[in-house]
Amino acid sequence: MIYTLENDSLKVQVNSHGGELWSIQTKDGAEYLWQGDETYWKDRALNLFPYIARLTEGKYMLDGKTYEMPIHGFVNSSDLEVEEHTAQRLVLKLTDSENTREMYPFAFVYWLTYELVGNKLNVTFAVENNDKKVMYFGVGGHPGFAVPLEKGLAFEDYCLQFEAPGNPIRVGFSEDCFVNGEDSEFILSDGGKLPLAHNLFDQDAIVLTDMAKAVTLCSEKGTRSVRVSYPQMNFLGIWHMPFTDAPYVCIEPWSALPSRKGRIEDLSEQPNLVHLPAGKRYENTWSIEIF
Repeated sequence: MIYTLENDSLKVQVNSHGGELWSIQTKDGAEYLWQGDETYWKDRALNLFPYIARLTEGKYMLDGKTYEMPIHGFVNSSDLEVEEHTAQRLVLKLTDSENTREMYPFAFVYWLTYELVGNKLNVTFAVENNDKKVMYFGVGGHPGFAVPLEKGLAFEDYCLQFEAPGNPIRVGFSEDCFVNGEDSEFILSDGGKLPLAHNLFDQDAIVLTDMAKAVTLCSEKGTRSVRVSYPQMNFLGIWHMPFTDAPYVCIEPWSALPSRKGRIEDLSEQPNLVHLPAGKRYENTWSIEIF
């Protein structure tokens, strides 16, 4: 089901299936969110939990047992329950079930909160560990934004402007998109800019760490822009479908990374995952600001 949030600045729609953002419009009807297209990418703004991206062979180990889980976990394919819905706030919930425990052997509650504040949409992931053991997971967003944002402009007219100068670190990935340990400095230009070009993604996603905690999709030739802030996230993915002229870019705040190349990870030993003690709650808020 599609739910609507609205204030004097924005109209936002959210699909309870996966808790996926469905639309972000300004009052003049301009759409900022990628609307999905099988030609390039059918999704719009996936939510990632309890794992980010790929597991080697689709498997992981925990307590001596092997489990299988799809790419990006299972929230994106789950129907979330509505816990609260007001004009400017929506709270969705997923509780563990027999189905989730086959993939992920924990008792948990996952909340996804969307809240409009002026021209900003705050997105909060919250996880409560209702089990008697430490819980291991990653959370992340995978929103796509339309590029160009205005008629008459081209994809190459846009850049990603990081809020602070300096060069982040690009996480090394293998050709099949696993962490390979070959990290390198990622050179930005003009005080923290990454000019967009379709061939940037010919090797799939660009995943950064040690980056500024906010980035703006913008063009010197236009007036519309999107700022994504992620103060608690350790990684940022930038992506569109490789070897295409896809008219969007994904700006993806991640708390963790996929599996290391050639390794079926033991979740208790994989770096960067959240370790949440029994009975504790985790929260992580990021935001999308529309100009």
